[in-house]
Amino acid sequence: MDSVDARDEEAPLVVANSPSQTLTNHTRDIHILSSAFLLIFLAYGAAQNLESTINTEEDLGTTSLGILYLSFTFFSLVASSVVRFLGAKNALILGTTGYWLFIASNLKPTWYTMVPASLYLGFAASIIWVGQGTYLTSTARSHAKDCNLHEGTVIGNFNGEFWGMFAGNQLVGNLISLALLSSGTGGTTSGTTLLFIVFLCSMTLGTILMCFLHKRDGNGGKGTPDSSANFYSSVVSVLKSAIAPLFDVRMLLIIPLIAYSGLQQAFVWAEFTKYIVTPALGVSGVGGAMAVYGAFDAICSLAAGRLTSGLPTVTLIVSGGAFVQAIVLLWLLLKYSVTSGVLGVIYPLLMAAILGIGDGVFNTQLSALIGMLFKRDTEGAFAQLKVWQSASTAVVFFMSPYISLQAMLVIMLTALCIAVAGFLYLTASGRESILFQFLVAT
Repeated sequence: MDSVDARDEEAPLVVANSPSQTLTNHTRDIHILSSAFLLIFLAYGAAQNLESTINTEEDLGTTSLGILYLSFTFFSLVASSVVRFLGAKNALILGTTGYWLFIASNLKPTWYTMVPASLYLGFAASIIWVGQGTYLTSTARSHAKDCNLHEGTVIGNFNGEFWGMFAGNQLVGNLISLALLSSGTGGTTSGTTLLFIVFLCSMTLGTILMCFLHKRDGNGGKGTPDSSANFYSSVVSVLKSAIAPLFDVRMLLIIPLIAYSGLQQAFVWAEFTKYIVTPALGVSGVGGAMAVYGAFDAICSLAAGRLTSGLPTVTLIVSGGAFVQAIVLLWLLLKYSVTSGVLGVIYPLLMAAILGIGDGVFNTQLSALIGMLFKRDTEGAFAQLKVWQSASTAVVFFMSPYISLQAMLVIMLTALCIAVAGFLYLTASGRESILFQFLVAT
């Protein structure tokens, strides 16, 4: 009996560090995930901003981005099944290879290098982003459960940290671009070659960092598909994963806002840098303006994530982000013209800051909203997020050479009004009020 009691007394000493270690692992993984994405996307984001200005021959840069996001759209339809099969961590690591290859193709930008790289990056991007959403949400849920915290608050905080760090890629990456291209070599081979070599080194470090993540099952312990399943079952599973979320009214009401978030990002990358920043500040000024955009994006992401606790706060934050972006779009449509002097420099930077605030809002709140509402099929819901974001982004890149800035602004404003109307209806409906009460209770 004494020996049994002794074992009972000793048992807690063996496992005393386990809960603390587990909680540390949750936050550690978010730090690693955020840092890895910063290193990878500071390279890709800055390169993407420059595509429409450095690869201008036959619109190679813009067309490559259009192909990339079109490929991204199609592969996102099956990305949730791929992520389930590989696991979120393996999907994240494999996804980095597409970004590395795309940057490498810019060292020798031709149709034969950039188009295949863009097609592959579409696949890689689909699994890395579905993997990211699944991994972060799974980590947040585990942390909330282990710490006995409100799930919505933890999801908001983790998304705030991730998107705040991620938005920093625009600041860091574009400052690197500004430093390396500001000497007037922005259009020369030597300037861009050095820039892309630096970007490849950054991406390599990000990929190595990703390997230190703990493995997590983002699908409630369902694991990977049974390897003995026949081909027919596999096809049905993929189709169900891609289509099932579209039968959910909540997803249908969120889709316009998701699509607008993709439109506004592509607008900044393609139209804003080409028609607003470059005429006022030059090619080298693109890096400076996008650094401002990234800085305000990061600050807003961190703040919005900290403020998120449930659907009411999401509603207020999204409404504020939509309002500030509407101000910029109306300003460009009705009043703005390129001017000289100090104001000619200040105006593009001010608009970049406001657009960055809006982007920070949409990134954090959409991810948090999906994490709160779609618990049964997290991978499928995040796949839909990327399907509609990438589709709308591809539309902008393909349309860009053929329509005017004014026409694009009208499209953006129309899309914003539809998106906000659908989102407000979602959050105001009695169905979502009941769901919110359930979320608070759990």
